[in-house]
Amino acid sequence: MTGLFDSVFGTATTITVQEFLICIAVPLVIGVFLAGMYAFRSKYTQSFLVTLALIPAVVCVVIMMVNGNVGAGVAVAGAFSLVRFRSVPGSAKEICAIFLAMGAGLVTGMGFIGYAVLFAVILGGAMFICSLTGFGGGMDGEERVLKITVPENLDYTEAFDEILADCTENYRLTNVKTTNMGSLFKLTYVVKLNKDTNQKDMIDRLRVRNGNLEIMLMQVDSGDMTL
Repeated sequence: MTGLFDSVFGTATTITVQEFLICIAVPLVIGVFLAGMYAFRSKYTQSFLVTLALIPAVVCVVIMMVNGNVGAGVAVAGAFSLVRFRSVPGSAKEICAIFLAMGAGLVTGMGFIGYAVLFAVILGGAMFICSLTGFGGGMDGEERVLKITVPENLDYTEAFDEILADCTENYRLTNVKTTNMGSLFKLTYVVKLNKDTNQKDMIDRLRVRNGNLEIMLMQVDSGDMTL
């Protein structure tokens, strides 16, 4: 290695045990760093953080084992994406964090440890700053998805406006779809609750209006708002 930002593999076609251990240790550290940046002021599960911490090392090993051939490495790693269809879709922030971890592992697997560390510090720092400053909404501006099922004979255009105006700072209707052979409508709102709003009381008031049919209140990033 001639410099901090040179490949540790140089022009060699084989990987020594020392190089292998270095290229495993570095992405593990980077993964833990990115997991810590993601966890700051974010909702997360332990399994997701563990996965995020290990992904750079997994991608790194894949790239190393194909001797730095990015095309072959992507083809092999693409097989891992099959598990995507057996899992619940994540939020935009989770997907971004996964791609950051994969990018760090890819760069490390090519042997460019200096660039991998620089990449992780810059992008992880950007993630930290966005969370710290509340960029894009912030913790106080947390929005929820409200889904209300109504019978087909109910004029929903203004049926819930009074309740939502009383319980939320702002709200907007984002989606309307029919279900149950057209006998029901499902309305999807994005709402920002007042700080003193009691969620149960609000839902009870909505149930009176929609005939006690299904009502769902959830985080914006917990699923598809159009369902």
